[in-house]
Amino acid sequence: MISKTTIDQVYETARLEEVIGDFVQLKKSGSNFKGLSPFTDERTPSFMVSPVKQIWKDFSSGKGGNVVAFLMEHEHFTYPEAIKYLAKKYNIEVEETEQSNEEKEQANELESMYLVSEYASSYFQDILWKTELGKAIGLSYFKERGFTEDIIQKFGLGYCLDQWDGFTMDALDKGYQLDYLEKTGLTIVKEDSNNPNSPKKFDRFKGRVMFPIHSLSGRVLGFGGRILTNDKKAAKYLNSPESEIYHKSKVLYGIYYAKQAIAKEDNCYLVEGYTDVIQFYQRGIHNVVSSSGTALTPEQIRLVNRLTKNITVLFDGDAAGLRASLRGIDLILEQGMNVRICTFPEGEDPDSFAKNNELEDVEQYLKDNSKDFIRFKASLLVKEASDDPIKRADTVRDIVNSISKIPDRIKKEIYVQECAQIMNISEGVLFSTLAQIGKRDQADAIKKEKQEQKAFDVVRSEPVGEKVDVQYELERKIIESLLLYGNRKEEFEDLVLKENESGDLVLEPESLEIKVYEKVYLDLQEDEIELANPTFRDVYYKLIAALNENEDFKVSDFIAVLEQELGNEVSSILMEEERYSLHNWERKDIYPKEKGSVIAQLVSETILTLRCFLIKKRMQALQNETEDAKEDKDNKEILEEIMNYLQLNKLLNQKLNRVLS
Repeated sequence: MISKTTIDQVYETARLEEVIGDFVQLKKSGSNFKGLSPFTDERTPSFMVSPVKQIWKDFSSGKGGNVVAFLMEHEHFTYPEAIKYLAKKYNIEVEETEQSNEEKEQANELESMYLVSEYASSYFQDILWKTELGKAIGLSYFKERGFTEDIIQKFGLGYCLDQWDGFTMDALDKGYQLDYLEKTGLTIVKEDSNNPNSPKKFDRFKGRVMFPIHSLSGRVLGFGGRILTNDKKAAKYLNSPESEIYHKSKVLYGIYYAKQAIAKEDNCYLVEGYTDVIQFYQRGIHNVVSSSGTALTPEQIRLVNRLTKNITVLFDGDAAGLRASLRGIDLILEQGMNVRICTFPEGEDPDSFAKNNELEDVEQYLKDNSKDFIRFKASLLVKEASDDPIKRADTVRDIVNSISKIPDRIKKEIYVQECAQIMNISEGVLFSTLAQIGKRDQADAIKKEKQEQKAFDVVRSEPVGEKVDVQYELERKIIESLLLYGNRKEEFEDLVLKENESGDLVLEPESLEIKVYEKVYLDLQEDEIELANPTFRDVYYKLIAALNENEDFKVSDFIAVLEQELGNEVSSILMEEERYSLHNWERKDIYPKEKGSVIAQLVSETILTLRCFLIKKRMQALQNETEDAKEDKDNKEILEEIMNYLQLNKLLNQKLNRVLS
């Protein structure tokens, strides 16, 4: 267990915007930050971070909370893992008590797989640096590739001995379970017909140099292994198989080391292999990642899209099937990203070019030779088509197909104009082809529109708009007031119900200086009002207790001790108004009244409105009771109660300056 002292220090030190900034590109928006949701596929930013409140809210998925909640949602950390991650980031020493055997057994399956992968990474590194075979074979290979010892250690490169079960037996001796070794793909298990109770176990990466593959937060998800022998039957590169923690389509090699540089440079270089990434990084270009030899996927693109809108794809000078590779880039265009292409001189690849040239030369080459994707593709395919009419026709369709993927209509038109010049063809023909290619999408859109119109025809007689749950909104406003102003002392004009000389009930004002949370609690207690929404009710009682116990109440501390569901709800309440707030009014000499300047009025009106609502609700129930009653039943008492409620409702609405019909 992690000590409370460590947890408190982590919460005090960690800055939400810094932590989330490692995963999402954030841009200033008034006093807050905005970015694309890391949980859904969106093009308009709806993810908000409040440095002042130290909370975040993702309006597209509904998730929200504090810094720990973000790591638990995004990285699927447990609470202790999130605390440890933050402690490591901010160089905080973790005080931890010894875990019992029972607590160790309670670790979930995912965590067990992560632990096995972390151990494997350490094991392969130890073999590389501390054994004679590791140094002679693995370390020598990496040094021959031009990697320095510092860079080898930084990327956690290692070596798996050329033995059938060296790693597996060592892991089993250390207490790691065979089940998790198999699930992570580190060990291959096969049944032994001669001994069914003792299956055969083999190291998957036997005799390979190892490249650990990290998540965005730095956890080891899987491995890539390169064979060093000339065995034609064995694959040159071998990756970990798909598992609960490793999904190839959702991971980019090097993203953990590149994320900050990508956001800073506002550009990401995409290469093909592990060594391309490492060589570029060693040369001084850190905003580089690799798809690890697999076809680029939408999930991988979205991973980059969170950090930057710009991506530059680097191809070998003699890359075979360049045209086929270009088709995969259409996926990037679909995400609304800006794509550039850079090819290296014949015989060179990113690895060799970075190795053989100085940083300034590499940077200059990338700057001079990176071309816009559409222009690059048009020039390349036109050159290939030459004077062959059929090839030229195919080329037109291919290029326009790429243009059709771009969601921005203005960009589409500009590219059509440029491509018309490059291909020496009229813009009309290209626009016509663009329309033909998009015909299927348009048909789908029309079909969808008809379905929506049909649904509208069915329900158009119904009132437009969703009915507002008044009680829900009022209870939500009470929670918001407590969160924002609960500990502030304000002067309230309280209403006391008194009988005047004529015997009528009237409300007489009395001034009272009291804290907001005390005012809310006393008013609700006096009327025996309990919040109807179970979530609000739970948050309300916890809030009142926290405000009563802590003179220096902080929202961030309060969220830290809430269950995840309640923390999410609190974040939603606090960030809802921030989502639509406008800033810099003063520049136009407009000075709106701040909500904080009328707290007493806001709180009083909210409670009064809730009381009026509940009174009307009670009167309706009483009215229904009289209508349902038998004719011989005396309804006199019920009618008197209704009249009393009507009188009280009239008085409360007078205080709210409302006119009743």
